[in-house]
Amino acid sequence: MPSVSRVRSPEAGAAILIAASSGRALAGAARRAGFRPLAADFFDDLDTRSLCSRNHLVEGGLDRGFTGENLLPALNTLAEGEAPCGIVYGAGFEDRPELLELVGRRFPLLGNPPDVVRNVKDPARLSELCAALNIPHPEISASMPRERHHWLVKSTGGAGGSHVAPAGALRAAGEEIYFQRITAGKPVSILFVADGAKARIVGLSRQWAAPAPGEPFRFGGSLRPAGLASRLNGLLRCAAKAITAACGLRGLNSIDFLVEGGDYTLIEINPRPGATLDIFDDRGGALFRAHVESCRGRLPARRLAFGDAAAAGIAYARHEISSMPEFDWPSWTADRQKAYSEVRAHDPLCTIVARAAKPARARALLEARTNWILDQLEQV
Repeated sequence: MPSVSRVRSPEAGAAILIAASSGRALAGAARRAGFRPLAADFFDDLDTRSLCSRNHLVEGGLDRGFTGENLLPALNTLAEGEAPCGIVYGAGFEDRPELLELVGRRFPLLGNPPDVVRNVKDPARLSELCAALNIPHPEISASMPRERHHWLVKSTGGAGGSHVAPAGALRAAGEEIYFQRITAGKPVSILFVADGAKARIVGLSRQWAAPAPGEPFRFGGSLRPAGLASRLNGLLRCAAKAITAACGLRGLNSIDFLVEGGDYTLIEINPRPGATLDIFDDRGGALFRAHVESCRGRLPARRLAFGDAAAAGIAYARHEISSMPEFDWPSWTADRQKAYSEVRAHDPLCTIVARAAKPARARALLEARTNWILDQLEQV
């Protein structure tokens, strides 16, 4: 892959490639930072189009995922005549570092090198790393445990909650899986920028699930600030910094924990910008610029500060919609389903964002807006 020295500081207004399952949040962050986004994703949302200088719908969808055959031609098409300064990748590459190696031969990677992704997403290596750093981590197993009701099954290299199910759940033929012992606690995530050795903490957030048939841990939403006690807050920050130093993380990353009382357990490392961009967004683009610069080894000189509490969640369809109606979407929605598209029950309809002075108020406002959207669509 290109060395860090090849990743130059972009000039104002530089074109930048973005590849993610959904590119909207990254495209918005890049646009606020003064870049011209060129995005490849699986959704081609109308709001993604409005944010990008160019965008490309990648063939195959989420079921197939990114491959050399569907991604590289899309990136080449987007880059034609643009001379992009590099590529920022989001979700969709955790289980395919080999593809990142191919992309990195063509464009400078503004993110973790493929070997780092490979290491932190390998269940056995992560377990060994946590043991060496004295960071609590659930017991894992490569084979079905005897007392399966105490265990979960996960996809190796998976991201988000949709790949997690009780042990014994049916999996796709040939899928690479492992088992993880169930741990008590509520989900908390820490977001940070890293320069390959040191980390600067951005903030902590709480998450929750929106269960669906066959997906009991499907991602529902997130809320900041997390409101943890000072001691626990400090423990999670120390864990993130120790993981960064041990793994050589770069750019924006997050780590998922379960917290119970004053205890915590590390569940997963996400070696790329993630779902909490919607609650850690900033109008001046400082967060995205921090990602780009930290990939070059330059952490932000000052702590990144955010204002009021924020919550973001996904509104999932209650019922099947044979043809999505034309709808006057409120300004606090994003990732909106296109008119006339077919929507299955439990499919995502849009992302909803809410801000308020206090976290509880932001969460309540998010729930009220979600119910309003779903009620309005049912009436239409």
